[in-house]
Amino acid sequence: AAWPPRSRRHVLLGTWKDDIRIDQEAVQAYIGGEIPSNGGAHSGRDWGPFDIQKEVIDLCPTKCMWMEDGKLMIDNRECTRCMHCINVMPRALRIGKDTGLSILVGAKAPILDGAQMGSLLVPFVKAEDPYDEIKEVIEGIWDWWMEEGKNRERLGELIKRQGFQKLLEVTGIDPVPQHVQEPRTNPYIFWKEEEVEGGWQRDINEFRKHHLR
Repeated sequence: AAWPPRSRRHVLLGTWKDDIRIDQEAVQAYIGGEIPSNGGAHSGRDWGPFDIQKEVIDLCPTKCMWMEDGKLMIDNRECTRCMHCINVMPRALRIGKDTGLSILVGAKAPILDGAQMGSLLVPFVKAEDPYDEIKEVIEGIWDWWMEEGKNRERLGELIKRQGFQKLLEVTGIDPVPQHVQEPRTNPYIFWKEEEVEGGWQRDINEFRKHHLR
């Protein structure tokens, strides 16, 4: 669901945190042709028998699936929740039971700059009434946008102008690996004084004790 208004667009995506549930008997039924893949959507097409290696395992974006001794195995630590395997074999694979939401922000499609994908802000949050944790994040973003946003500037443009780190600061969200969009290309890292233990003022002799050869 997209959260209006357009200038402060947020996207809430359903997700789960634990392992994908596997019914190995149903997996074998798909392989044997007893259950049609894709919920029967491709029935009647002359594409030959279902091939789990070609249609599921080889198409996994992180290659976290394989067959072992006739059983389908999944390294859930590498799963990106794309749900392709679940869509192909819905009676054999189901999402985990620990469900919630991922919150993405800043998606926009301006004519001049082109489409900009949303940035993952909250990898996982429980979606339970009264949804206070979700509201707290969104209200923090609204306050920042209303205080710092320029006329006709959307959230994605504000993030681009002030930086994703600023967004983390105003929402009080700690950085996590899921926030990394690409490997760092700039060799310089700039720290604020409050982020450095002891600040800028320190005993140089005490500091050198930790760097003796």
